[in-house]
Amino acid sequence: MDLPVVVGVDGSEAGLRAVDWAADEAALRGLPLRLVYASLWERYEGSRPAEDLGRPSEQVRAEDIVAAAARRASLRRADVKISTEVLPEEPEYTLVRESRGAALLVTGTRGRGGLAGALLGSVSLTVAGHAHCPMIVVRGDQDARDRPGRHGRVVVGVGDTPAAPATMRFAFEEARRRGAALEAVRAWRCPAHETTDHPQLAGEPARLHEQHAVDALDAALKEAPDVVVVRRRTVEGHARTVLVEASRDADLLIIGARRRPRHFGLQLGRVAHGVLHHCDCPVAVVPEPV
Repeated sequence: MDLPVVVGVDGSEAGLRAVDWAADEAALRGLPLRLVYASLWERYEGSRPAEDLGRPSEQVRAEDIVAAAARRASLRRADVKISTEVLPEEPEYTLVRESRGAALLVTGTRGRGGLAGALLGSVSLTVAGHAHCPMIVVRGDQDARDRPGRHGRVVVGVGDTPAAPATMRFAFEEARRRGAALEAVRAWRCPAHETTDHPQLAGEPARLHEQHAVDALDAALKEAPDVVVVRRRTVEGHARTVLVEASRDADLLIIGARRRPRHFGLQLGRVAHGVLHHCDCPVAVVPEPV
């Protein structure tokens, strides 16, 4: 059985954009789409039933939200098989559990009641730090009519650690699916203590750090398939700033996230936090075991 694309549904505008994106992703992959709504309505309503329905009013509202989202997804992608579920659980717990049986997990930036703006909501941030499958957080203000691949450019961040195979495989495949070029970006910096006032040596530390960045890109891209157009970029600066700037006019930005077994704290680093909060396009977070 094909694993589905799972999307978290909550009725917010950001959530509806995530439904659109998830429907497109399911169509791209030829996979079913699963819409999941999770809320602890029983904690707040107890057994108080909705009028004439014998169910908590929040549950009725949740079912209406999910049904409307399913209709929206069906109108957008009629060829995608859609299933839905409403659960009386914490959304973070539910989505992390759902990620165990998903090919891809999709969320929006903020749920109902969240402030509009650049920053990411707590549910998506928590899930991004613990999901077991690749996860896409639908950032940016793309029009509902947009489809993945309209810019023809997918960006992948290459970090300080040895090449992350799962992240790179995901990046190669996403570029291939979208018919897009893959831009691999490696940020580098020359620490202040390595600079020198000697005019003949002033540029040497910087050249060494830039060459290290070039070597890191070569290692990460050594298994790039011939069908994918690859572009390499080394940029001096903070990785967070470099990747956020690279996200402009990109279809997708891909980053890896190290997963430490049996570690239950937040597992995202500062770069991932900065990208998820401020990126201009959807962000894919790919789990990489330590």
